[in-house]
Amino acid sequence: MDKNLLNNEDGFSYQEDLDLIVEVARHAGNLAMPYFHGDKQLDVQMKVGDSPVSAADYAVNAYLEEHLMAARPDYGWLSEETLDSDKSVRLAAKRTFIVDPIDGTRGFINGSKVWCVSVGIVEDGRPVAGVLVCPACDEIYTAVLGDGAKLNGEIIKIDAELPSQDSLIIGGARVFLDAMDIRTTAFYKRHPHVPSLAYRIAMVAAGKMAGTYIKPNAHDWDIAAADLILHEAGGVLLDAKGERFVLNQLSPKKPVMVACHPELLKTMLGIVVETPFS
Repeated sequence: MDKNLLNNEDGFSYQEDLDLIVEVARHAGNLAMPYFHGDKQLDVQMKVGDSPVSAADYAVNAYLEEHLMAARPDYGWLSEETLDSDKSVRLAAKRTFIVDPIDGTRGFINGSKVWCVSVGIVEDGRPVAGVLVCPACDEIYTAVLGDGAKLNGEIIKIDAELPSQDSLIIGGARVFLDAMDIRTTAFYKRHPHVPSLAYRIAMVAAGKMAGTYIKPNAHDWDIAAADLILHEAGGVLLDAKGERFVLNQLSPKKPVMVACHPELLKTMLGIVVETPFS
């Protein structure tokens, strides 16, 4: 076993955690499907910041919290749909679940298949295990620290060489794509809007996009699992300074970020630095 998969302090295998979150997230994804197909009422409400939430989000969140915390009662918990009232508990925990019950709720509500149940486990500010269960797409992305990333059990790895210009696809915030049109001579294709940020990052890991711009105020639960999947596949997810961020801090909000093939990093960071976002 790779030494990165084993925490020598307590003899714990990160693979055991991955197995747990994959199993629970799969059941949670199945729980969401009747809402997606219209067999159960969505009961959509708007949260502060004009963000929608549905009965499916709450049902999936309750299932994940019940089963994950029962299996790992000493872990912290951070979820988009759970009130983060006592931050001291998760900040003091050795490991913390960071969860988005349904990443891509707007798409879910509108019938788009591109949504996922996102569960990551973070230790010392870095993800060590992560899963994205995408039941409507019949896809499961997984990663464990030091053991690579997989899609439906098959290893995914970003090619060492950047795709040729005629197949270079980039997505994300329009303001940065518009700036890229003006400030570079690189030819690329814009990817249509993807409602789930976690899934969009996973697309970069799987080579379906070469990169994506991420506007400010994404949250830990949007990226905890996808961050690990992308890095284990050989990609990068960094802030505008070219630095990797720390998860499970007092505030879960994140700044502007780029997720991309390593060879695109310099170009995309240059666009971000030169383009104000309001």
